[in-house]
Amino acid sequence: MSSKGSDRMAGKHVTHERSDEEHAAKMAKKKAARDKIMAKKTGEKGLVIVHTGAGKGKSSSGFGMILRCIAHGMPCAVVQFIKGAWDTGERRLLTENFGDLCQFHAMGEGFTWETQDRARDIAAARAGWDKAKELIRDPRIRMVLLDEINIALRYEYLDIDEVVAFLRDEKPEMTHVVLTGRNASDKLIEAADLVTEMTLVKHPFRSGIKAQAGVEF
Repeated sequence: MSSKGSDRMAGKHVTHERSDEEHAAKMAKKKAARDKIMAKKTGEKGLVIVHTGAGKGKSSSGFGMILRCIAHGMPCAVVQFIKGAWDTGERRLLTENFGDLCQFHAMGEGFTWETQDRARDIAAARAGWDKAKELIRDPRIRMVLLDEINIALRYEYLDIDEVVAFLRDEKPEMTHVVLTGRNASDKLIEAADLVTEMTLVKHPFRSGIKAQAGVEF
């Protein structure tokens, strides 16, 4: 290799080393800043958590949090407001394997266009909400997932003011409540501690693909 070629290779080596050193210094600075922030975050409280939006993943995220609770040995519960008639993978997994830690109450009878009976839908939603209040009031239960309750609220099967007031006034201090479903009420979003909106970018349903086991249920 010529002397010029050697010089170029040496220059690349020095540049690479300098880049590694700069990266390490940058990460050390970022870690120090992050540690300083985290040192101030010492509080704990039961959270009101909302998963909403047109994209997929709202219920899946909620069930993921339920599984975390189970992994930590924390008693938890699920109330399904709409999909109660569905034989879902989550329902099978939780009832067949973790019934000692997770109560599962399937209260809904399907989407409103399936039942075509508003009075029946309202009765099912009210029964689900009554069960939800009972579970939330129990201080032994650390997390309650109210799956698809936002749909029941959107169709006014339940009174949003009543739900928000209950979460504000009667939820035990350390109990987490997760509420899922698209079109979350502005009042619920305002009352929540954590809100995530799932954005729809692309969905196979629009290409003629039906709901499939392991993906949708």
